[in-house]
Amino acid sequence: MIRSEIKGHAGIITLDRPKALNALSHEMALDMERILEDWRDDDTVQLVIVRGAGDRGLCAGGDVAALREDALNDGHAGADFWRDEYRLNLLISQFPKPYVAIMNGIVLGGGVGISAHGSHRIVTDSTRLGMPETGIGFCPDVGGTWLLGHAPDNLGIHYGLTGIHEGGAEAIEAGMADYLVPDSKIEALVADLCESGQVGDVEKHAEEATVGVGPRRVEMARIYGAESVEEILELLDAHDSDWAADAAKRIRRNSPTALKVTLESIRRARSLTLAEALAQEYRVSCHMQKNPDFAEGVRAQIIDKDRQPQWQPATLEGVTPDMVEAAFAPLEKEL
Repeated sequence: MIRSEIKGHAGIITLDRPKALNALSHEMALDMERILEDWRDDDTVQLVIVRGAGDRGLCAGGDVAALREDALNDGHAGADFWRDEYRLNLLISQFPKPYVAIMNGIVLGGGVGISAHGSHRIVTDSTRLGMPETGIGFCPDVGGTWLLGHAPDNLGIHYGLTGIHEGGAEAIEAGMADYLVPDSKIEALVADLCESGQVGDVEKHAEEATVGVGPRRVEMARIYGAESVEEILELLDAHDSDWAADAAKRIRRNSPTALKVTLESIRRARSLTLAEALAQEYRVSCHMQKNPDFAEGVRAQIIDKDRQPQWQPATLEGVTPDMVEAAFAPLEKEL
């Protein structure tokens, strides 16, 4: 559920499903959109603060178990949800007032969508941010391909293919966050923002982020600039470092189809506006939900938790260019 209140000069939106790591439901996305539209022209609200209930994180993403059931029943709930969720993502990016996202703890998938498109994106020392969709046979969405495509030095391709969860400093380096405020100072920051209504107060509480990816960025830019996922893996295997070995291991356990579609999606998104990228993601999401890898990936990771997905095809070589292109095919009803 969503809780909202106007406190002082700030409108506060709280995702309130702490037992589910504040996973975003269709109803919650619609509620957020309605609240933001109400506050757009409300002079009482000078800025918006978005946060998650509890101390485990802002939002762990969408309800993929329900989306799996929808896919198995050949339903349209997924398409309906994404249509409204992506509209919310675009609204956040265009919101005329400061939008302050508190990105503490777990921030995955849909959680990135309701935070990283905001004007003031705050990570903390507990932040673990990621786009782990390839691990469930899906692809980054909620504007994630646009964010990953615009990350410097091919960092976005690293995050998109591996699905790795990174800290606040790495999120800032990748362009998905702006400020680091320690968890211990978040409540004081929120209190100041409510009292003053001045988003400049963020800088009073922010601290300099430590080095995230650091010198590895040079090699990442080279390796992830390779033409294909297969070539990326060859370069990672040839690189004598712990980070490259870890990245290769993470990539190899993910869906081959999702990996190739994700790489293509990120690269195409680089030349698109956010609105255009969301429209592209809508096509990809609707097609990938129907692909057997999605139901199998969610089964292995979320339902049975055996962590042994049986991907179809099982290898990158088995994923043809036509199979990748099919993920971008026009829909009968576009976004």
